[in-house]
Amino acid sequence: MRVVIQRVRWAKVEVDATTVGSIGPGLIVFLGVEDADDQEDADWLLRKLTQLRIFSDDAGQMNRSLLDIEGELLVISQFTLFAATKKGNRPSYVRAAGHAHAVPLYEYFVEQAAIKLSNRVATGVFGADMQVSSQNDGPVTITIDSKNKE
Repeated sequence: MRVVIQRVRWAKVEVDATTVGSIGPGLIVFLGVEDADDQEDADWLLRKLTQLRIFSDDAGQMNRSLLDIEGELLVISQFTLFAATKKGNRPSYVRAAGHAHAVPLYEYFVEQAAIKLSNRVATGVFGADMQVSSQNDGPVTITIDSKNKE
């Protein structure tokens, strides 16, 4: 699994001009799933992103985690995170998992996040054309890949 996370003051996602998810201070998580991923990848990523110390403490230092600030999470499915751009100018998405594999893992990730964050989790609509709006905080943007644990 691969994620791009952004620290935000607020964020929302719309489908067909209707807001389907919104959060206050916290993180947007753009989540991509590949065929090699499983629940262990989802658990590792969730643990990592909820414990990353990327929120400011009283001294202005990034020493607090999403859990520490009781922040919210907006999870957006994003198969394009597995775009292969080596050849030509049209990205290939062959590494992105198909619906049969991706949807259950996405739903598992969201369910586990809701448990860990006491239901402070919003989502988009898997596979939909979504419009995401946010106010980045910092900005702080980080990529994490469960297969390349750096």
